[in-house]
Amino acid sequence: MNYQETTDWMFSQLPMYQLQGASAYKKDLTNTIALLNHLDNPQQSLQCIHVAGTNGKGSTSHMLASILQEAGYKVGLYTSPHLIDYRERIKINGTEISEEFVCDFINNNKTFFENNDISFFEMSVGLAFSYFEKEKIDIAIIEVGMGGRLDATNIITPLVSVITNIGLDHTQFLGNTIPLIAREKAGIIKPNTPVVIGEYTSETTPVFLTIAKENQADIFFASDLIDKIHQSDLLGDYQQQNIKTVVQTIAVLTATTPIKVDSSAIITGLQSVVKNTGLQGRWQQLKASPKTICDTAHNKDGLTYVLNQIKKEKFNQLHIILGVVNDKDLAEILPLFPTTAIYYFCKPNIPRGLDAGLLREKAEEFQLKGDIYPSVSIAYETAIKNALPTDFIYIGGSTFVVAELPLEKEIKG
Repeated sequence: MNYQETTDWMFSQLPMYQLQGASAYKKDLTNTIALLNHLDNPQQSLQCIHVAGTNGKGSTSHMLASILQEAGYKVGLYTSPHLIDYRERIKINGTEISEEFVCDFINNNKTFFENNDISFFEMSVGLAFSYFEKEKIDIAIIEVGMGGRLDATNIITPLVSVITNIGLDHTQFLGNTIPLIAREKAGIIKPNTPVVIGEYTSETTPVFLTIAKENQADIFFASDLIDKIHQSDLLGDYQQQNIKTVVQTIAVLTATTPIKVDSSAIITGLQSVVKNTGLQGRWQQLKASPKTICDTAHNKDGLTYVLNQIKKEKFNQLHIILGVVNDKDLAEILPLFPTTAIYYFCKPNIPRGLDAGLLREKAEEFQLKGDIYPSVSIAYETAIKNALPTDFIYIGGSTFVVAELPLEKEIKG
């Protein structure tokens, strides 16, 4: 199979959470263990940082990778989901895994995958670990897919574990209370391995402290320990907490391992995240006039940060292009949105995308008014056409909405 045929097979033949939802979620790590045994356990030769959290884990992972690259290390980066191309998930020093490696890995192991019901995410984890081992990287940044305790990535023994924050998301899998979700994400805490906590609350702190104590793991609360304000090319006020988490993680890493990072690498790395890693979709500006911003925030906490950021912008009229997946709790997120905006309701082009008509119907219950569009691209083109130069356009609600935007185009007035 060529690359297109290989990825088509991966997407269409195997359960995958981002397309199918609940059917892709597995209740234990049996399959992951079997797969990695089949692959001769490539993860055992890797030095890793493991990153979990409800929001910010993608930005945090990319910041960490950028800083370590600036410090001169060969850095593997595993994240999910991708925006445009599957290979975005697996990079070394910002360069995506080759199509050839993906094809060879799938073709060589396809029979095992089929015979053992290996999920899309499990095979992706195996692919990343195998690639990083073959390329002899110095350190890998491994982002959790969902949760932590039962996530396929939770097969590693990291140098440092990181939990960015806890919010209500994926409650059908992780639990419907903050403490329950915190316990699932704290499942990445390993014996005698330091853990960095980005944000905490009165509900999550006891969970983190208890599990860290059980594992004799030193725990660091970044928001209490980091005062200095660093700047990043990842815009948006909400990145400040992620930056604190990253700086604290680097401090723990350098204090407890032979890996060393000086202050200049931290400064330069934070200011060069997009250039070094290729991260997109975080408060990303697509046009200057009218100012047009997209963001992958998709749950209550993430959208609260982004919508508060929009309130700080100066504009005459706000236009919002909105699409979501069909398992999103609309009663939780729609009240966050301003009633004064003009809405462009659309469906992300994946099986889990919520019908735009149903989205508008629910939105009208919260006095959010707008029209239905057959695709994200048509909604985007219409908003650009309708908006005046002094207006503001925001596109979001789902990673899969942002994935359909012209992210690579140069900003033009």
